[in-house]
Amino acid sequence: MSKILITGGTGCIGSVTIFKLLKYPETEKITVATRSGNVEPVKLWLGESIDPRVEFVTLDVSDYGRVEELVPAISPTHIIHLGGFQSPDCSAYHHKGMEINVGGTMTLLDVAAQLPHLKRFVFASSGAVYGRRDEYPEAVIKEEVRLAPPNHYGIWKLAGEHLARLFHSNTGIPTVCLRLNTTYGPGRDKGMTSAPTSAIKSIVQGYVEGRIIPFEMPYKGRENYHYVEDVGEHFAAAALDGFAGYGEFNIKGRTIEVSEFLDIIRKQAKEAGMEKSVDISIANDANPNMFSHDLCHNKIENAFPNCPLTDIEQGVKKSLMKFYEIAKRGKLT
Repeated sequence: MSKILITGGTGCIGSVTIFKLLKYPETEKITVATRSGNVEPVKLWLGESIDPRVEFVTLDVSDYGRVEELVPAISPTHIIHLGGFQSPDCSAYHHKGMEINVGGTMTLLDVAAQLPHLKRFVFASSGAVYGRRDEYPEAVIKEEVRLAPPNHYGIWKLAGEHLARLFHSNTGIPTVCLRLNTTYGPGRDKGMTSAPTSAIKSIVQGYVEGRIIPFEMPYKGRENYHYVEDVGEHFAAAALDGFAGYGEFNIKGRTIEVSEFLDIIRKQAKEAGMEKSVDISIANDANPNMFSHDLCHNKIENAFPNCPLTDIEQGVKKSLMKFYEIAKRGKLT
């Protein structure tokens, strides 16, 4: 049986990962470590009656003493480390971002190395570890290319990968780093790449309120998209499916133009009868998307073949319907 610790577990990805982990019969207990203490995002997927196998503890991974005290007391068999500052915060608060994203990861790994029953460590990395797209002549970007993060967030994530690799080298515990780009769908409220989800939400909110809420994408160009439920499935599989060794993996996604993504939203909104509330566009002063795209996912297909890849059309449709349910309850922000 599996006792799983998730840091940052009440965020967008953590919440949906809990939802997916509970579908595994070997999941005995999930301890959700949260800095905010806000469990509402988890209810998005689990409902008001949260599964009794899920417990919540307060933890800021930059509180190293608390990490050293709490994690051994939990004694998990699996750790999924999602806790950290997102891109805008890392750019605005460099030292705090380093303290949380690097220092917190290092402390957690140091403590994990002493755990008697740990079977797997999964680290949430990012496509931000890659350089800008024009630095790569390849049609698709594989995990082994030269890495040149374009911002502090990417630098801290790359540091986390190196710490995870060192952890595996020292302990032999199977360790997985998952690199993801733009997650869209229910729960995606924060971060530099939350804008595609905000575009979907603006339509639903406007439709329910009987008005138009304009939304402009702050960037343009090509972008690598992952539907939120797929991301949760990837983290659950990386934690509990068979795996030995150490690996860095691009999670499955599809790269298209931002303008094409907006066209898909418009089409799906029309099919849902919401076309009169659609006013989405790309801002006139939009800068090109700074993160790499066209990420190859052959490697994770071979290692974790059960990970899904939802069509963007279907993912947008599901997002519209989910947001509509939330908006009807007056809880869509």
